[in-house]
Amino acid sequence: MSENILKIQGLKVAYGGIKAVKGIDLEVNKGELVTLIGANGAGKTTTLKAITGTLPDCSVEGVISYMGQPLKGKHSFQLVEQKLAMVPEGRGVFTRMSIYENLQMGAYTRNDKAGIEADIEKWFTVFPRLKERASQLAGTLSGGEQQMLAMARALMCHPTLLLLDEPSMGLSPIMVEKIFEVIRDVSKQGITILLVEQNAKLALQAADRGYVMDSGAVIMTGNADDMLHDPRVQAAYLGE
Repeated sequence: MSENILKIQGLKVAYGGIKAVKGIDLEVNKGELVTLIGANGAGKTTTLKAITGTLPDCSVEGVISYMGQPLKGKHSFQLVEQKLAMVPEGRGVFTRMSIYENLQMGAYTRNDKAGIEADIEKWFTVFPRLKERASQLAGTLSGGEQQMLAMARALMCHPTLLLLDEPSMGLSPIMVEKIFEVIRDVSKQGITILLVEQNAKLALQAADRGYVMDSGAVIMTGNADDMLHDPRVQAAYLGE
């Protein structure tokens, strides 16, 4: 039986009278790469923010469990301590800190100095551009370089669950391919991933399973490869 890492039951999120998420169920099992796709405004990012407790003032109902424990009332720094990391939409790097300092911040819950240095070197090998600019302020990097840094920083805590919110947004095609190459490699290392992504084709090609959100509701779920070849998904999200 698969070990459940993340389970969402009956999640509802409302901003005043606007229902952004309308009672969705979703689960991610150990070692899976699960993608959540859908058009802009479908409720995907709101769902991720509900998991991490980073929503603005709003009404949240339902149960979100991580490793069998409810997440309600947890602060984001506590989630990192529990090895749940998120790469937010817009990257969220520390702009006035260097690349090297950003990576150190990703490991703030750890105290194995040699291991931290080894991991920084590991991600410098994966992203040579970051190594070349290690002492450069993160705010001066291109969008693609910031996305590389945000991913590497999140992975510095050795997450059990990695949440990725629109990692390809605003990037050049060559940079998108690099980011997805890393996502696939991270998944192969056994890290469980929940990926929110507008590029449905790339997301489904990388994922084990998928969920489609529309207007705050999950309207379809299944094996990612089956969804990739489903005429409804192709018509609505793949431009085919």
